[in-house]
Amino acid sequence: MKVCRRSTFNAAHRLYRPDWSDEKNTEVFGKCSNPNFHGHNYVLETWVEGDVDPETGYVIDLKILKDLVKVHVSDKFDHANLNLDCKEFEGIIPTAENILMVIYNLLRENLDKRFQLKVKLWETENNVFEYEG
Repeated sequence: MKVCRRSTFNAAHRLYRPDWSDEKNTEVFGKCSNPNFHGHNYVLETWVEGDVDPETGYVIDLKILKDLVKVHVSDKFDHANLNLDCKEFEGIIPTAENILMVIYNLLRENLDKRFQLKVKLWETENNVFEYEG
């Protein structure tokens, strides 16, 4: 059985490599390399798979999943500049792919190992990313 908790967070970022020129960064990352940053209203889906507990009827109590996402994702990244404010992105270009891998790792290390985990991140209405570790 799979269950999902949907959450949102807003964050700014800049895609660039400090070892490249501004011209090269613009060539590779386009407007996303704007030195003044840009932001997204991210939608995160956190999927947990496991057996239904015969005592509770739950795979996982969604309040537990909600709190896990709040503490390890929303409280860290919501209304933050990922490049400047979040140690999780030091030395990492905060592409949607990298953001999702960071989120997955934060959740995976705090979620009971008996559960499978998949995360999906909507960066825009048209751009979505999925990661299962």
